[in-house]
Amino acid sequence: MKRFKKWMRAKPKFPSIAEVSPEDVGREELSSALEQNETIFRDIFKNCSDIVFRKARYAGQDSLVVYLACLVDEQVIDDHILKPLFESGNEQETEPAALGAAALSESIISAGATKLSSQVKEIVRQVLDGYAAVLTDSDGQALLVKANGVKHRSLEEPSSEQVIRGPRDGFIENIATNLGLIRGRLKSARLKTESVVIGDLTQTQVVITYVAGIAEDSLIEEVRDRVSRIQIDGVLDSGYIEEFIEDLPYSPFPQVHSTERPDVVVAELLEGKIAILVDNTPFVLIVPMTFWTGLQASEDYYTRWPIATFVRWIRFLFIFIAIFAPSLYVAITTFHQEMIPTNLVLSIASSREAAPFPAMFEALSMEVVFEALREAGIRLPKQIGQAISIVGALVIGQAAVEAGIISAPVVIIVSITGIATFAIPRYNFASGIRLLRFPLLFLAGTLGLYGIVLGFLCIVLHVASLRSFGVPYLTPLGPITTTNLKDILIRSPIWSRRFRPQATGGSNPVREPAGQKPSPYRNKRK
Repeated sequence: MKRFKKWMRAKPKFPSIAEVSPEDVGREELSSALEQNETIFRDIFKNCSDIVFRKARYAGQDSLVVYLACLVDEQVIDDHILKPLFESGNEQETEPAALGAAALSESIISAGATKLSSQVKEIVRQVLDGYAAVLTDSDGQALLVKANGVKHRSLEEPSSEQVIRGPRDGFIENIATNLGLIRGRLKSARLKTESVVIGDLTQTQVVITYVAGIAEDSLIEEVRDRVSRIQIDGVLDSGYIEEFIEDLPYSPFPQVHSTERPDVVVAELLEGKIAILVDNTPFVLIVPMTFWTGLQASEDYYTRWPIATFVRWIRFLFIFIAIFAPSLYVAITTFHQEMIPTNLVLSIASSREAAPFPAMFEALSMEVVFEALREAGIRLPKQIGQAISIVGALVIGQAAVEAGIISAPVVIIVSITGIATFAIPRYNFASGIRLLRFPLLFLAGTLGLYGIVLGFLCIVLHVASLRSFGVPYLTPLGPITTTNLKDILIRSPIWSRRFRPQATGGSNPVREPAGQKPSPYRNKRK
């Protein structure tokens, strides 16, 4: 048992192709002989049918081009690497020292992005990342030419964050494109990007993005530290990174904000937050996250502020309904019937007369069925998923009421609760809210309103103690910061939001100068 615990505490090591292969062939650096280098890479990529070894001769010297056909653009290889090499093949022989990889980059290869490397591990990693390696017979260096050619889907509006007014483009699975979408909106040299590779087998590129001078140095360092500590064999989505860097992994509330919208990322960066981009996924992570972030939509800032404020208050009402409506119904109808008006209690009693189950079981069963229909609507093909979920809910609810198994008020309460959950703009935040209904149902069915109050206190205490990268989850309400309340309970006009959030943008708090309130007299002709 002690040996097992010692083995579990040991630092795991997941060997990758780039790490194991050079040791297997006995070399860490390239040789000056082309034949030895070719042997090294043929051993590394043994049994790889998509690897291409293309020999070429330039200026009387032999060269070898190594690339993965599935990752590169063949047109780039032909036009910018092979064609220039063959065209220089009839030139007079030159001194070998002048024909190395550096000379290729300067005088023959016409591709834009190139770099030199003599490390076998680095060359293999770059080939696996879509580069072509050009090996020469004159020095121990390889010229790495960027020739990525993997096809990606076109830019389109994110289906999970649709807006009526606002930008229509969204992130895709290519990290270079995603960075371009951010830089296209934030044209400043203060936008910094730090890249790190995570995943011993997937070698996934992860980019930490922030605005220097706005983001706190301590927050930047904390994000660097948490990301650099990740050790795993593969990263397939940003959700992998999210679970490694959050403060409290057992909380139902997300502590890392994820989005597919570039405008949301830029808006958060301007508030001093940090974005984490992961290759091969359209979801970008933003830290830190607060409770109020889950209730804010990007469209709030594109519509007029009175309307946005009204919609926010609707969301506050609906989040209360989404958490407490089923449990309140169960508690009141089971233990506190005196709280219900006489006509209403008679109506509920008549509808429940034929129902054989207690109110808690009715509400719990309908909630489970509703969640199952929601999940089925997501997993089924898009053409029939929405129809199945809606028709299924109507048919099952109506049949259950007519059969006398479930009372009509329960169906109404569960339906309103489901609609209230859909009104929460952030999906991962709404998912946590959905989970809270079930323990509250059990508390309401056993302790009545006392159980609901107990559950509410537990939720408030948990949220008040929760932090995201050191930032209190309820900030700026807990602890209260009066200067930042203009974007919480209300959405104040853009011209009145002079200061950035103190928790994230304290190093550069002023967002805009004072005195920009519109006035019809300011431009009046004299």
